[in-house]
Amino acid sequence: MRTRVFSGAPWERRFGYCRAVRAGAHVFVSGTAPVAPDGSTFAPGDAYAQMKKCLEIVAEALRGVGAGPEDIVRTRMYVTDISRSEEFGRAHAEAFGAAPPATAMVEVKALIAPDMLCEVEVDALVL
Repeated sequence: MRTRVFSGAPWERRFGYCRAVRAGAHVFVSGTAPVAPDGSTFAPGDAYAQMKKCLEIVAEALRGVGAGPEDIVRTRMYVTDISRSEEFGRAHAEAFGAAPPATAMVEVKALIAPDMLCEVEVDALVL
């Protein structure tokens, strides 16, 4: 059985995806960008705040499929400026504390909106 959750982001319907899918104990969260409730980019220019927002949206998606941040086993951070890794990394570290997941931080040329600095993908395992 699969459970899907949608965030309402405009790209979900247009590009044919959902925010998260749970298949048994496995949860896969799509690339999650820092989108404000009105659909604009959250905190333009602020790498720390954008990463924090991405992880908040991820946590909400996980709740929608009966999981939580404590179930995350892997994250992938896509950033447009790796020289700001400390800012992105600080938000990531604060979100996971003493139970950090496996991760990667990769610099990319651009994201869906030019003022977005980061996007996060997440895999979780609910035991």
